[in-house]
Amino acid sequence: MPTFSNDEILRYSRHLVMPEVTLAGQERLKAARVLCVGAGGLGSPLALYLAAAGVGTLGLVDFDRVDLSNLQRQVLYATGDVGRPKLEAAVERLHALNPQVRVVPHALRLASDNVMELVHDYDIVADGSDNFPTRYLVNDACVLAGKPDVYASIFRFEGQLSVFDARRGPCYRCLFPEPPPPGLVPSCADGGVLGVLPGIVGSLQALEVLKLILGSGEPLVGRLVLFDALGLRLRELALRKDPACAVCGAEPTVTAPIDYEAFCGQRGGASRGELPVLGVEALLAQREAGTAPEVLDVREAHELAIVRIPGARTLPLSELPARLHELDSARDYAIACHQGLRSIEAYYLLHKAGFRRLQVLEGGVDAWAERIDPGLPRY
Repeated sequence: MPTFSNDEILRYSRHLVMPEVTLAGQERLKAARVLCVGAGGLGSPLALYLAAAGVGTLGLVDFDRVDLSNLQRQVLYATGDVGRPKLEAAVERLHALNPQVRVVPHALRLASDNVMELVHDYDIVADGSDNFPTRYLVNDACVLAGKPDVYASIFRFEGQLSVFDARRGPCYRCLFPEPPPPGLVPSCADGGVLGVLPGIVGSLQALEVLKLILGSGEPLVGRLVLFDALGLRLRELALRKDPACAVCGAEPTVTAPIDYEAFCGQRGGASRGELPVLGVEALLAQREAGTAPEVLDVREAHELAIVRIPGARTLPLSELPARLHELDSARDYAIACHQGLRSIEAYYLLHKAGFRRLQVLEGGVDAWAERIDPGLPRY
């Protein structure tokens, strides 16, 4: 079992005097190995509190760099970290907080060919990812490896939290057997998130991890907590194991990690492969040649106040079904939104209504500001 120095005794003294923790519980924390998937909004408070609590080994999975837009909620990072690899900055910050914790960076994109080996090395997986392919991948790997998956997600003012452990309750697929259609659920980049929300939900996620390690309290196995920040309300839903679940059911059909990007219809261009896509460079060239389609910006009014493509026609997606009569089905349109997801939804809506001369502007207004007119603000 782990032994403690006098400094460690003092550092963890507020734990040691609690009968639910004691020295024995702190030893379990020191011996524990937790894999944190994502070092962003949820991963920041999660990793900070696990390191502060003395969890012995923290694995961090991320492959992104710190962006200025992260700092509104990703409290692992400071302004001076902008442009640095997230894991480089995160390891530095966590070591400064608690040098006695071993932080293992995994600078990679989780995939079917590496997830099992990675999950195998840890006792608990905490999933703070922001996309469906990773959530299904982590869930299935945890079921197959017999490890608990401490799940959390956030959007705007709302959060979700649960512990999926197929050995004693349902898994993520029992709750969500199939992912939603591409573009139906906007990302935080498109829909936004209140900066404090991931701090609250990520802290609750850290709490569930600590409870599992200590064997104290009642973990959220078979329960889904819904957090409403605007109403400051917590609701709890009871979850049941699905006997027909594809991965944890009586006759599973998923016996190894699969191609989750294809399963969720989000392969970089796979969902868009059926759609006519127009790049921002091609749009600029067509504008200069006088052959460009009309840009139809389907973002909401408050987003238009931030930035817009010059000359674009605006028609918010929320109003599009009721205002189809304002558009001309004989015209060419390039549909734009912030980064492209809502454009896909608008495309299908218009196509169903009989519009055929449509293209989706790849990367949306953000790509235009980044690659065509860098003087425009980005968000």
